[in-house]
Amino acid sequence: MPQHRIPKQIHLAAHFPGVNNTTVWSDPRSGSQIDFASFVHLARTAERGLFDFFFLAEGLRLREHRGRIHDLDVVGRPDTFTVLNALAGVTSRLGLAGTINTTYNEPFELAKQFATLDHLSGGRAAWNAVTSSDAFTGENFRRGGYLEHAKRYTRAAEMVDATRALWDSWPAGPVVDRARGVFAPTPPRVRFDSDQFAVEGRFVLPRGPQGYPVQLQAGDSDEGREFAAAKADAVFTVHGTLEAGQAFYTDVKNRLAKYGRDRADLKILPAATFVLGDTAEAARERARHIRHQQVGPQTAIAFLEQIWGRDLSGYDADGPLPDIDPVDNPDITRGRVRHAKDPRAVAAAWRARAEGEGLSIRELVIAETARPQFVGTPRAVAAEIDRYVQSDACDGFILVPHLTPAGLDEFVDRVVPELQELGSFRTAYTGTTLRDHLGLPHPHAHTEGARAS
Repeated sequence: MPQHRIPKQIHLAAHFPGVNNTTVWSDPRSGSQIDFASFVHLARTAERGLFDFFFLAEGLRLREHRGRIHDLDVVGRPDTFTVLNALAGVTSRLGLAGTINTTYNEPFELAKQFATLDHLSGGRAAWNAVTSSDAFTGENFRRGGYLEHAKRYTRAAEMVDATRALWDSWPAGPVVDRARGVFAPTPPRVRFDSDQFAVEGRFVLPRGPQGYPVQLQAGDSDEGREFAAAKADAVFTVHGTLEAGQAFYTDVKNRLAKYGRDRADLKILPAATFVLGDTAEAARERARHIRHQQVGPQTAIAFLEQIWGRDLSGYDADGPLPDIDPVDNPDITRGRVRHAKDPRAVAAAWRARAEGEGLSIRELVIAETARPQFVGTPRAVAAEIDRYVQSDACDGFILVPHLTPAGLDEFVDRVVPELQELGSFRTAYTGTTLRDHLGLPHPHAHTEGARAS
């Protein structure tokens, strides 16, 4: 009898958008980004769809564009740990991931916060470690923007090692119930010395259900890929084509062996959006409408100003590109990574594309800022997602809906059953922790650079 290959299982996560260019605020179905009910709705929808985890981004400063808050950004996002700990009480299996910066936090504080989340959720915590080296963000902190760009991944790696040293200081196993008058052995003192940190003392919480929270990482540079291979359990990335995804997947997975890790120990999870329709044509038309809602005239000009470094408010977004050259002005948009190290080269490439395809400013920005997107009928979208995973372009996707909080509903209702029909997505949770969902090992104490005395 012919052998049937068992399909790879697809991993899915739900992103609650904030600082972005995807949310359509003008849609009457777009809800509050502060009301806890919005977080509850998206998280419960993701859990109903048997997703691996809910992913909450965070910014340490509001972005400014020419001194004003960008119109697509959230103003007033509640604290990440507060939201995730609250969601632990209204969900039972869904993983809870938070973006927390390694540049402007300290190991003991983060170790305690993530251990708390892991305990309160029963082993569902995840940490998306990100870095920052810009002084604009640093102005909100006493240190300011002191950290050199070259040291940001050094600090990130040392931050992860230091938090793991603290978690590892407690032995694995059940927590002794002190409330019943039974005393556990005193945990040993931890000493962690590195270029960035000097930590010494006893950690205050027992080892969490997962050993360590699941470690996420976002970054496409060579440094970022190496950090992911050494430390991360999952990578949050963006790749626009199947071929680009396969190249990234192969490169990062091939780096794992030198750290003594198996290829299954790291999941590649690109961000993606989706648009559904009853027919392929209806889906394409809906996607076109949504993109024009996401990139209105004001947003198109603002995006162009980030490259040109100039005030372009006098230009018509439906007209041609400016005939003037960009200037070096990194301050026009603050709190955001510059889109280009060589704006003149980008401007030349954009002019060539705009002239070749007859694109206006707005049409060009729509084309240049497009995220990886699945567009079609529910069955077609499911088949395309499955193709990416089975072709080793990724292990799954972090979905970014264009509406909050109800934007994920139709995916769960219409696409998830199609994925289950293909045999590549679970029909029930089979574990209780996020590591169970992702098929990751529960680590034992092995942190380098730490000494428990």
